[in-house]
Amino acid sequence: MLNNGLHEVPNGKVAMVVTYLEMTTPPPLRELPLPEGITFRQVTPDLPWYRDIFDRVGSPWLWYRRRTYEDAKLMAILNDPKVALFTLSRDGQDEALLELDFRKDGECELGYFGLTPKLIGSGAGRCLMNKAISLAWAAPINRFHLQTCTLDSAQALGFYMRSGFVPYRRQVEVDDDPRLSGVSATDSAPHVPLIR
Repeated sequence: MLNNGLHEVPNGKVAMVVTYLEMTTPPPLRELPLPEGITFRQVTPDLPWYRDIFDRVGSPWLWYRRRTYEDAKLMAILNDPKVALFTLSRDGQDEALLELDFRKDGECELGYFGLTPKLIGSGAGRCLMNKAISLAWAAPINRFHLQTCTLDSAQALGFYMRSGFVPYRRQVEVDDDPRLSGVSATDSAPHVPLIR
């Protein structure tokens, strides 16, 4: 347990507050059409596709953990029949990542959710979340949950709460800054200071 007060974070590290959220009943959803020119589809990904969309969606928020996975480990997750991936496309280019993980009985985890900068602010995020909620609760689950952290967009936590998720737990995580090891580009997540 952390004591009250400030705690030193060593150079070369990143610190984040992780918030866990859940819903135990499906919320009422307002029917929203996708913005014009945007399509929704399920994806059976290969590694190049996944690594590309993961980077284009996640680099601004310092998504890095999956970048450290060996190909076989990553493909084992992506090819698991209880993991479903979806995207939004515009002009033939995939611009979103939605990962629903049903590997734990009675639950669905929103593993990854995000848009590339090309779709942020278009209304596509609300449509994608509505799809995520509908797809999750179409399965026999009792709980739909996710985690977000302070590296994410400042709007993320409020967006998840407006979507019907309720915070139930927080943790502080400290890790090696992936920008220093080459896992992530040094210009990733410019809102997070890189301190060597």
